[in-house]
Amino acid sequence: MILGIHHATFLTSDLARSRAFYEGVLGLRADPNRPQLGFEGVWYDVAPNQQIHLMLLPNPEAGLQRPAHGGRDRHVALGVDDMDDLKAKLDEAGLPYTLSQSGRQALFCRDPDGNALEFVVTCTR
Repeated sequence: MILGIHHATFLTSDLARSRAFYEGVLGLRADPNRPQLGFEGVWYDVAPNQQIHLMLLPNPEAGLQRPAHGGRDRHVALGVDDMDDLKAKLDEAGLPYTLSQSGRQALFCRDPDGNALEFVVTCTR
């Protein structure tokens, strides 16, 4: 029955800071078709019919201690085609990451609000 994941949503306490990460570091572009929803936010197309949504809303888990390795926390996994390029962008931005402990070519990092993201090589150039 399930055909895929349509979107994943993350709360942000600082939309400008989050946009700098998702757009500046990860290279995503904001979808201009996001409707007015009564709160600020942004949508990003990450693949055909797949999106990441950011919502500027108070975080109900503020102050919660998250595991150092994002693989031991709830997370969304995103496919990438070049792990070395991603590592270089994260290094340039001074953002820490950990490598997958599964043996897969994958890494974990956190966005500015502590949301865990996994990046998995799913295709090669």
